[in-house]
Amino acid sequence: MDAALITVMQIHLSEPPGDVLLFLTGQEEIDTAAEILYERMKALGPDVPELIILPVYSALPSEMQSRIFEPTPPGSRKVVIATNIAETSITIDGIYYVVDPGFVKQNKWDAKLGMDSLVVVPISQAAARQRSGRAGRTGPGKCYRLYTEAAYRNEMLPNSIPEIQMLNLSMTVLNMKAMGINDLLNFDFMDPPPETNLITALEQLYALQALDDEGLLTRLGRKMAEFPLEPPLSKMLIESVDLGCSEEILTIVAMLTAQNVFYRPKEKQAAADSKKAKFHQPEGDHLTLLTVYNGWKASKFSAPWCFENFIQARSMKRAQDVRKQLLGIMDR
Repeated sequence: MDAALITVMQIHLSEPPGDVLLFLTGQEEIDTAAEILYERMKALGPDVPELIILPVYSALPSEMQSRIFEPTPPGSRKVVIATNIAETSITIDGIYYVVDPGFVKQNKWDAKLGMDSLVVVPISQAAARQRSGRAGRTGPGKCYRLYTEAAYRNEMLPNSIPEIQMLNLSMTVLNMKAMGINDLLNFDFMDPPPETNLITALEQLYALQALDDEGLLTRLGRKMAEFPLEPPLSKMLIESVDLGCSEEILTIVAMLTAQNVFYRPKEKQAAADSKKAKFHQPEGDHLTLLTVYNGWKASKFSAPWCFENFIQARSMKRAQDVRKQLLGIMDR
């Protein structure tokens, strides 16, 4: 990170005009980098041209994210500090310099632990080429790679690992069973996932009673396959009918699929935490999320309410949409 920030400073002080794009791995790292960069620029005094520092990651409210597309005022330079969202999903005009430390956060399923974890790994050679291509979309540009050629050749995979080989497969397996594909181990995948991951998925579906002793789909399993959800969540929704708590479970599932409900800006952490504490339920996160949704509903789904309570309005709208879709499936 230090090397990355020094490189950004060097570009700013010695290169001709043009904006900078720096790739980092996640929110924590990006916020810290933005803070350090701001302090270092301040220390240089008023004679240095202005450097506009714009972080971008998925947990940032949308109005903050859209600032990266505004044109840079004359006489200053902007540096966009982004996750790999800026690698393929968005193109920012005026980027002439890319700083690539060569790392990315990846979601990895650990079959032994039975859970996902986010790990920082070196990017692939394909991703490195893609990143360098973000420089000079609108004119000649430069990419500063903070790794050696040897590291590029020997430590980076030629291509990124396909997602099917790294994620929990229980939803995939359930959908394949529902399509009538029963022999999974000999199925002709384009990128076959590890056998242990397939077996873990089958075991999980059997434990949820979606598969019978023969490994065939049960009636419950067929219902579960109708939902675009991870099997434990779809089973939870189906069970909630008999337990008479479908309204609440629908909300909880919808809130779980919406990422980043709480917004916690660096400069107002204490205020954000005290607002969040008001929603806190001793029984745990699921009921806390239910309380948040019900509070939003009570405010007639107002955006100012979200703003006051440090809640991401965008995530709430997404949860509301998901809830409507799931309700439709439940009615059917």
